[in-house]
Amino acid sequence: MANEAEQKQVEYDLETLRHSCAHLMAQAVKQLYPETKVTIGPVIEDGFYYDFFRETPFVPDDLKKIEKRMKEIAKKGLEVKRVELDRDEAINLFKSMNEIFKVEIIQDLDGTEPISLYTQGEFTDLCRGPHVDTTKRLRAFKLLSTSSAYWRGDEKNPVLQRIYGTCWPSKEELKSYLERVEEAKKRDHRKLGKELDLFTMSEDVGPGLILWHPKGSRIRYEMEEFWRREHYKNGYELVYTPHAAKVDLWQTSGHMEFYRENIFSPMDVDGQEYVLKPMNCPFHIQIYKSHLRSYRDLPLRWAELGTVYRYERSGVMHGLLRVRGFTQDDAHLFCREDQIENEILRVLRFILFILRSFGFLEYKVYLSTRPEKSVGSDQAWETATGALEGALEKSGLEYEVDAGEGVFYGPKIDIKIRDSLHRYWQVSTIQVDFNLPDRFEMSYIGEDGKAHQPIMIHRALMGSIERFFGCLVEHYAGAFPMWLAPVQVILLPITDSHFPYTEEVYEKLVSAGIRVEKDLRNEKIGYKIREAQISKIPYMLILGDQEAQSAKIAVRRRRSQETQTMDIEAFLSQLKTEIDEKTIDVS
Repeated sequence: MANEAEQKQVEYDLETLRHSCAHLMAQAVKQLYPETKVTIGPVIEDGFYYDFFRETPFVPDDLKKIEKRMKEIAKKGLEVKRVELDRDEAINLFKSMNEIFKVEIIQDLDGTEPISLYTQGEFTDLCRGPHVDTTKRLRAFKLLSTSSAYWRGDEKNPVLQRIYGTCWPSKEELKSYLERVEEAKKRDHRKLGKELDLFTMSEDVGPGLILWHPKGSRIRYEMEEFWRREHYKNGYELVYTPHAAKVDLWQTSGHMEFYRENIFSPMDVDGQEYVLKPMNCPFHIQIYKSHLRSYRDLPLRWAELGTVYRYERSGVMHGLLRVRGFTQDDAHLFCREDQIENEILRVLRFILFILRSFGFLEYKVYLSTRPEKSVGSDQAWETATGALEGALEKSGLEYEVDAGEGVFYGPKIDIKIRDSLHRYWQVSTIQVDFNLPDRFEMSYIGEDGKAHQPIMIHRALMGSIERFFGCLVEHYAGAFPMWLAPVQVILLPITDSHFPYTEEVYEKLVSAGIRVEKDLRNEKIGYKIREAQISKIPYMLILGDQEAQSAKIAVRRRRSQETQTMDIEAFLSQLKTEIDEKTIDVS
């Protein structure tokens, strides 16, 4: 029978365990490196981190020492005690400990509420809690990596050393997580992007700007063509807009006020300032305003694969997931107030169709409501939030309310997809906006003959092509389903004498619209098969004497050890079915 400690272990939620483990790590760091200053240590998805001020960066050997010391402290079963002090008492305490960053944090508090501290052994930290009652509860943790960060995210502030870790209720869960981490390293889209010749980034071009290679471009082409076709089917019209515009446009939209730090510096054109566009929405508004609109014209649904440019600090860019130039699968809907719920419901259904087509079948859905700082009337917010809630209820989707996390101009729905490693990616969003229509003085003539302001709905299905592509690479480990694979079939003649028949098969596949390559190298067939498997090509056709004489093909799937003899027409019919139905699993 489990002892009392084991029984209570499961009572602590992951956030409490991980927050407590961050304190455990900070205590170990202070014991081993007393000169180090502690700053903050929040819980993040799948773990935690803690930022330290230290002149010398942490190295892998340091992490081993810190983790070893953490285990020693945990085994001691130190009692974790909560203490509350007033603001001045807390400041004096941390000043006496020479913890200058903690003093700064406390000085920024208003001082109206007591300040809580947690102590274990000789270590005391500023924290709201809750925490475990004893360090003995922390038995399944691992330190993962280090990086640098600026204090409070400001590059003018000191550089800190960040240590990432993870903590789980049991050693079995920790082991399972670490196995997923190792698998994630193998699937890293930056690694596979290079190995599969999909894309690169060049310092000569600039960080955060992507160069798409032919194979990556082919996948992107298939994604975009599918996107375009389905938008026309769903009642959208496609538009194209410029990559830059006069600063005045962004001042009217409010981007120069609220988004300035992410906009590239203005450039002078004929004595006027222009900037690269960070968003597509003001352009779509200009298209709307090019005509007088009637209530009968609405809703209008305009979509664009619009490339935008945003300044991201060099420290936060990450492969395709965080870049400076990317293409949004953007759309803006202009509708009447009585049309909002139905339009949102249509968008939700469209999102789910697109995500399922790419093989994502599990989601988390969030409804984000009015934040503390916002624009617009109470009635407008109530109407928009009610429409989002109504659409979610009718869709049958389970969702969580993320209170106060809407954007300043309206509430929104966010959808996160779950990939094959059980990770969630933020991709789809629907945002109701009554701010921009007001700023740009948009209107339509209502049934009463008077001018009314339309409602604007921002929506993205995939988010950005680059980020979604990176997600797809990792989700499939580079082994794309047939309809997306850059090379769908490769022909492997056994000897030079089989080249004529190879050419005959090649022409038939090309004529049928199949993406096919030939491996005519003077190599053994086993070597060619292994190379094709490494390249993750869905189908290999092995062509020898028997195939040439019978006018058939020997078909081998990329993960199979067996071959199947088939007629070419039967094979083409099978491929067409897989492509049309967007079959996901190719064994």
